[in-house]
Amino acid sequence: MKNKLAKNTISSLIYQVCSVITGFILPRLILENYGSNVNGIVASVSQFLSVITFLELGVGAVVQSSLYKPLVEKDNVLISKIAVSANKFFRRIGEILLFYVLVLLFAFPHLVKSEFSPLYTATLIASISISSFAQYFFGVFDRLLLTADQKGYIQFNTQTLTLVANTVACFVLIKLGSSIQVVKLTTSLIFLIRPIFLRIYVNKHYPIDRKIKYVEEPVKQKWNGVSQHIAAMVLDHTDTIVLTLFSTLATVSVYSVYHTVVYGVKCLFLAMTNGIQAFLGELWAKGNKDEIKKAFEWTEWVFHNSVILIFGCTAVLILPFVKIYTNKITDTNYIQPLFAYLIVAAHASHCLRIPYNLIIRAAGKYKETQWNYIVSALLNIVVSIATVKLWGLIGVAIGTLVAMLYQTVWMAFYNARNLIDVNVKSFLKLIFVDISILAVGICATVFIPMIGTGYLAWTLLAVEVFCVWLFVTTVVNTLLYRDKCKILLEYLKVKLRK
Repeated sequence: MKNKLAKNTISSLIYQVCSVITGFILPRLILENYGSNVNGIVASVSQFLSVITFLELGVGAVVQSSLYKPLVEKDNVLISKIAVSANKFFRRIGEILLFYVLVLLFAFPHLVKSEFSPLYTATLIASISISSFAQYFFGVFDRLLLTADQKGYIQFNTQTLTLVANTVACFVLIKLGSSIQVVKLTTSLIFLIRPIFLRIYVNKHYPIDRKIKYVEEPVKQKWNGVSQHIAAMVLDHTDTIVLTLFSTLATVSVYSVYHTVVYGVKCLFLAMTNGIQAFLGELWAKGNKDEIKKAFEWTEWVFHNSVILIFGCTAVLILPFVKIYTNKITDTNYIQPLFAYLIVAAHASHCLRIPYNLIIRAAGKYKETQWNYIVSALLNIVVSIATVKLWGLIGVAIGTLVAMLYQTVWMAFYNARNLIDVNVKSFLKLIFVDISILAVGICATVFIPMIGTGYLAWTLLAVEVFCVWLFVTTVVNTLLYRDKCKILLEYLKVKLRK
């Protein structure tokens, strides 16, 4: 089981690292060759289309939770029933997506302050949306099944290969002077390879009867998962949509550059959860409460320290990076210090909630926790809309930060009281440690100068900043979590000897 966890985590991390790297390469190419307004409209269209995925991930999380027990018990009949139920639902999502895209084709040009013609915008939306249809008509359940069975590394490796192929193809097309529509259409066609390959693999290795009949719904809490993820997707994508409606495409472009950085960092943490959630789900299905508590306490401690370490470095390094990344892009001002710090803090708060959300999903507690997501989404919408006219980018960042902080604290207290038998004081102690590391780390590194103006100079600065933050994190934890540090040190020694 631990071997699968390692394979899933490593393959997921490799995919996310590749995703982060390509996430910087392609927007930069678009900025250089098409300008900030095209980059802004691509980011905006992508966000509007991603809103529809709330249904896939909402039901997807419930489907994955429903698969843990039958996979442990090797109940192929129940797995087949879940497959039929899930695929029926996802086909409906495909139909909804088609209707949504048709509405977007006509409505989007009138919603956005844009220099582009309706035909230009419509063809761009159509090009970007094609890959989404393949996901919803087939392929979603296959991904969920592999992840629940701790074989997520198969889909992650497939995603990595298609991601690299897409980046190479887009680079060539952009350098040849192709239109942005052709570039995005190529992306969609390459990504069609993923679901086709996964369907072939699942059909070969799992005896699933995709025509089986069922009377009782095999996927419990389906609609609770939907309502929860509607709120989660609203929370994640409010910023771009609010800026699109109440600001300019150039502002959306500025937001997308900073979001690319912090979202890339966040995805590295999310990559770690793909294997851990399946691992915790299997423990929960077996009823190993003591093992779950032990695994959760370590996961919580590691995540808190990792989030503060990495996002602390990000807060110090993001402005120097953006200055280099947007060098010679003069059609708008990309240097926004206060916004940078607020958006980093917001996404760090979002990552701090990961251990608590993992337990909620492993336990299948969707109905019980859905109001937390709804309140968070409403907070983000209300605060963002109320402040965007006054403060622009800073306003939407404040909205996101308020919502993320609320959600993280709520989840931590819910877990302590209902799922994991732990004292709330342990969470408060972790927060104290987080704040201590932040205060010392920022004071120690915020004024370190960057010697030079290129990526090499930034890399040397990043290494220096990381070493200082790692030292601070180690010292603080040695003082306040001495036992855990000793156990971790012994574990690392054993691994190094091997």
